[in-house]
Amino acid sequence: MNSLSTSECPPLRLQSRLREGRPFPLGATWDGRGVNFALFSASAKAVELCIFDSTGETELERIFLPEHTDEVWHGYLPDAEAGTVYGYRVHGPYEPDAGHRFNPNKLLLDPYAKGIVGELKWDHALFGYTIGHPDEDLSFDERDSAPFMPKSRVIDPAYTWGLDRKPDIPWDRTVFYEMHVKGFTRLHPDIPEKIRGTYAGLAHPAAVDYLTKLGVTSVELLPIHHFIDDSYLVDKGLKNYWGYNSINFFSPDLRYSATNTLGEFKRTVARLHEAGIEVILDVVYNHTAEGNENGPTLCYKGIDNDSYYKKPKDNPRYYINDTGTGNTLDTTHGRVIQLVTDSLRYWAQDMRVDGFRFDLAPILAREEHGFDESGSFLDSVRQDPVLSRVKLVAEPWDLGPGGYQVGGFSPGWAEWNDKFRDTVRAFWQGEDGKLADMAQRITASADCFNKRGRKPWASVNFITAHDGFNLRDLVSYNEKHNEANGEDNKDGHSDNHSWNCGVEGPTEDAEINALRLRQMRNMLATLLLSQGTPMLLAGDEHGKTQFGNNNAYCQDSEISWLDWAAIDEGNKHLTAFVTRLIALRKRYPILRRSRFFTGELDEEAGVRDVTWYNPSGQEMTPGDWDDSNARCLGVLMDGRAQETGIKRPGQDVTVLLVLNAYHDVVEFKLPSGVDGKSWDLLIDTNQPDLEEGNGFRFNSPYAVTGRSLLLFSLDYTNED
Repeated sequence: MNSLSTSECPPLRLQSRLREGRPFPLGATWDGRGVNFALFSASAKAVELCIFDSTGETELERIFLPEHTDEVWHGYLPDAEAGTVYGYRVHGPYEPDAGHRFNPNKLLLDPYAKGIVGELKWDHALFGYTIGHPDEDLSFDERDSAPFMPKSRVIDPAYTWGLDRKPDIPWDRTVFYEMHVKGFTRLHPDIPEKIRGTYAGLAHPAAVDYLTKLGVTSVELLPIHHFIDDSYLVDKGLKNYWGYNSINFFSPDLRYSATNTLGEFKRTVARLHEAGIEVILDVVYNHTAEGNENGPTLCYKGIDNDSYYKKPKDNPRYYINDTGTGNTLDTTHGRVIQLVTDSLRYWAQDMRVDGFRFDLAPILAREEHGFDESGSFLDSVRQDPVLSRVKLVAEPWDLGPGGYQVGGFSPGWAEWNDKFRDTVRAFWQGEDGKLADMAQRITASADCFNKRGRKPWASVNFITAHDGFNLRDLVSYNEKHNEANGEDNKDGHSDNHSWNCGVEGPTEDAEINALRLRQMRNMLATLLLSQGTPMLLAGDEHGKTQFGNNNAYCQDSEISWLDWAAIDEGNKHLTAFVTRLIALRKRYPILRRSRFFTGELDEEAGVRDVTWYNPSGQEMTPGDWDDSNARCLGVLMDGRAQETGIKRPGQDVTVLLVLNAYHDVVEFKLPSGVDGKSWDLLIDTNQPDLEEGNGFRFNSPYAVTGRSLLLFSLDYTNED
């Protein structure tokens, strides 16, 4: 089916002057005198620009873009200005079997829109085909979708940043804090109610001061690109809380704005920068909210379905679904690479964010032959003078072929390390045979990352994240409890490496509660004292619970929001413990080295950078490593070890880390430390309020409580 004739146009109320304009930049660009509109579509036959009133409710005028240059349709309106509300209707063949789904009856968002007006209202008119038709998606729907669509808005990009400077936190000093913009402040009693749950709420002194005192360096925001609430969630009275359902990659979602302005987000970035805190965005360039062949036509599908999405070559009616969401953006296509990199540069330059975490990142590097760390997209980022200088973090797995790629990304990238997560969880539960694996994980997983000049920071270590149990629930539940999601508890993962410590859920048993708190401290200490880049999940530092829900993606409720009142009710000690751990990490560079430990003897200096000890105070033997029942380990990190590629002794303090996952006390004989007199105890997770200054002699036994962690520093001054 071909469609070049326009759908029925409303009476014209405006008569805009029109010029040819330019094919660049893509999107709607206001130059102070007018607006240039440019839209890529390789297979369209014509493009109509639709102008709306300021509310986006009334369509005022339709204008065919007059020029077509290098597959870009463009025109210039001298009468248009910042604030103009618009959308597109794109004409071309409706041939799903050939990969084309043009339908000018469907109003479309501009992929480059930097402002969005209104919300999507689910209706059958949003679909390019007629729902319920016997021909399914091969049918053609003639209803106008404009009344149900959000619209694009032309923005004025001007903003006075003043003295704002990016913090530029070195990787070795970075501590990520993964958080949700709304959930972080929605219940905060010290933030004015009208701005709670917004960008402005995050910029409030109460929020910024908390982050500063905690000591984190970089907030990692769950997706804030404009996204859609899935229809099946709306029907159940739920929302897509996490936001992994983007429909636009340039506009910050204004559902998080107290003022409904773009400037609010910029002010938030500036306020965090002023406090020395970086802003990292979780970005979703692997798919869009348009779903598969049965999904709606909102943007890319109606503009150029064949270019934007991956499809089986032998049947382009359907979509390759490496994401589990119905579609996959084709980041091997030049114009899609341009879309993504233009978006990234916009956020890095115009919005001044400091880095990105890429959801399901292997998709971005998957060529026809499979995952390729030198694929088109990764190469384009690596050579980009802007993007190569920001923090780039990959979630290195997806559902596609060869989709698990931990350690497989190119130099310059950091990666979420789920091996760290799973091993640390299993170790502290007391699983057999985890000692050797644990040694790898707490030393930045050199088995995965020590290649091609990559550094320990490439391993982003985490115990918990937005997806899965949070820390409190990890030690309180054996099973998921996702009943609130309305899917009969069938959603979410069942294999969580969790342990309820003896009772499922909340309990009044003081002994169990004490064990749970100690286990939380064990895992937090492991996270923040390990080599690599730590990522803390917001709320874990004060024991937030999600009541056993390990898939709270649709819970825009108290299940997900941080319970600040709970801190006042007794969890301040845990927050203070985490604050102390972060401070120790900053104080002792040996805990965040820029070189991988090798355990090899430096013959010139007579120093081994790391030495492993068994509870007898002897160096670990192959037999010790192979003992599946062994659950206690000492790690001596020598501050005299070479710090950089320059051969000279290090100047760091030597530290000793002792981990005991055995259920009972283990007598651990403290080894000797060169040039020191004794060990100063800094952390004992069985004594969270311990004050520093407790000295212990070399070769003396220390009774390590069952399931606890110790950190000592070498005391160079005291005899006792």
